[in-house]
Amino acid sequence: MSRSKTNSRKGAAAKSSSGNTLYPAEVLNRFYRAILLPRLIEERMLLLLRQGRLKKWFSGIGQEAISVGATLAMRDDEYVVPMHRNLGVFTTRGVPLPRLFQQWQGKPGGFTNGRDRSYYFGSQEHRIIGTISHLGQQLCVAAGIGLGEKLECTERATVVFTGEGGTSEGDFHEALNVAAVWDLPVIFLIENNGWGISTPVSEQYRCRNLSDRAVGYGIEGVTIDGNDLLEVYETIQSYAAQIRKQPRPVLIECLTYRMRGHEEASGVKYVPKEMLEAWGKKDPVQRFEERLCAWQVLKPEESESIKSELRTQIEAWVEEAFAAPGVVVDAAREVRDLFAPPAEMPKRTRSAPSREMRYVDAIQDGLRVAMRRHSGLVLMGQDIAEYGGVFKITEGFLEEFGRDRVRNTPLCESAILGAAMGLSIKGIKSMVELQFSDFVSCGFNQIVNNIAKLHWRWGQRADIVMRMPTGAGTAAGPYHSQSTEAWFAHVPGLKLVYPAFPADAKGLLLAAFDDPNPVMYFEHKLLYRSIKEQVPEGEFFTEIGKANVLREGDQVTIITYGAGAHWALEVLGRYPEISAMLVDLRTLAPLDWECIDAAVKHTGRVIVLHEDTLTGGIGAEIAALIAERCFEHLDAPVIRSASMDTPVPYAEALENQFLPRERFEHQLLDLVKY
Repeated sequence: MSRSKTNSRKGAAAKSSSGNTLYPAEVLNRFYRAILLPRLIEERMLLLLRQGRLKKWFSGIGQEAISVGATLAMRDDEYVVPMHRNLGVFTTRGVPLPRLFQQWQGKPGGFTNGRDRSYYFGSQEHRIIGTISHLGQQLCVAAGIGLGEKLECTERATVVFTGEGGTSEGDFHEALNVAAVWDLPVIFLIENNGWGISTPVSEQYRCRNLSDRAVGYGIEGVTIDGNDLLEVYETIQSYAAQIRKQPRPVLIECLTYRMRGHEEASGVKYVPKEMLEAWGKKDPVQRFEERLCAWQVLKPEESESIKSELRTQIEAWVEEAFAAPGVVVDAAREVRDLFAPPAEMPKRTRSAPSREMRYVDAIQDGLRVAMRRHSGLVLMGQDIAEYGGVFKITEGFLEEFGRDRVRNTPLCESAILGAAMGLSIKGIKSMVELQFSDFVSCGFNQIVNNIAKLHWRWGQRADIVMRMPTGAGTAAGPYHSQSTEAWFAHVPGLKLVYPAFPADAKGLLLAAFDDPNPVMYFEHKLLYRSIKEQVPEGEFFTEIGKANVLREGDQVTIITYGAGAHWALEVLGRYPEISAMLVDLRTLAPLDWECIDAAVKHTGRVIVLHEDTLTGGIGAEIAALIAERCFEHLDAPVIRSASMDTPVPYAEALENQFLPRERFEHQLLDLVKY
């Protein structure tokens, strides 16, 4: 239920000898330095910007009470998830300022080695997880951190920032809904500064207060004066103390004002002059300073002395950062840092004992082995608990591993993928089941802009496995049959595996769980119950990034994966006279180029077969690489055999025409005769 606490502290703490009955003088002086420091740094940065020594700046002048008050209210071992103008979070947490200044200049002494700017990074040492440019995603990550705290029974809270504009994003709804359903100890903090760049709040939402939205999620909401440092501090301190003991989310709206433009080039010409003047009188730094003087905690000359001292320190830190060396260009390092180095692959391979398993059984067995091998592993997905998932792969898991580790989720792919990233930040491994790979589009931003770039940007692992039931052939139509792997093969920082056989399905799944990087695990729905083979029991691993030669031959090379491997075997079974080398890629990113290269050079003829549509498919990239690197070894053009460039149709006859099964046979025969 929303309520307003604006100006609730007016006059309440004025009895001080050094006088304040609520706070000792040394605490208030510490708070004063905390709110003053980011303001003085900003003033220096704006000067550097005008001098051309700094490229860009997103100002938080006028909003410091929220960043500083919230951070002061949280314990040092609790995560704070800020946005791109919350300098006060970093200064209050004691982030070394020379290093922060180098971050802004793209120096290697920063947090991202010149790969990102501003506050788009995290620091585990300081329990700060920065944002990215896509608003709202950080709310889902904070929910995942909160889930981790709850699972580990740490009695810690998490606070995450967003702006009033960000509350229009779908991730705002998804994150709050998940946090409410799961009772996560997260404080969602809205900095309502009245403008989304230049769009006023009257054009952004219709409710009176953004905190009124809390009632729709069944949680508490409160609106406070975001320019009153002590009100922000007390409100967040109070709620954090409560939710540590009784985990639940809270929505806090802080009314404030951004006195500068969205970024300096934007300016503030769109703001009415009288509005700027009115909010200027509520300046949070000036208000707090005046209050301390009125309480006789601070004298004007002491204030000037503190400002002079801090400005001198800031200037020294700035010049130290400018004097630091710039980045050294190293292409190999840029590629190498895409992924966290995996641990050495356990020395367990295909060996007896084994038993016959269907493709679906092998995945289920691998998942069960992973749950036993990794005691903290959390599974998340729609209907995966009591129901066992729509394909029954997690059937019985709830009874064996419990509700904390086998979690039904609301229908919110973005929030759950973001939560998986939050769990990884907490050091907890997770699996997200996308009910159908088609639905991954609803979580696209979290995967391609957040999870995939995490390690490369600032060295944080994204230890997540995403299971992707995929493929056509089941008469499921255009929204449950798509091949989506090529969407992600273009994104650096993701590993893509696609097993075609039960043994590889288990081995690659276990390898994915042992890999500390984000792995997208594609599993073909049509193969679930249509194929079976002997599969090793217990722990068994197939190395990610290694293709498998299914057949040796001299005339032609077939490169494929997934259902394509079975189509190729079927055709070759009808033409025993064709001597074909059949390569099952198994891993699509990274590709096993060494295997591809050797196979191409051995036969001189190549056809690349996949179920995905022709244009922009993985086959196009493989064909281009072969033409570029193996041209002199080719005896014929590289042929691509793929599905039609249309959506996947529903009717069986149309779906059969769409898929490349028949076309592949004709293309293969033509290539052999070329």
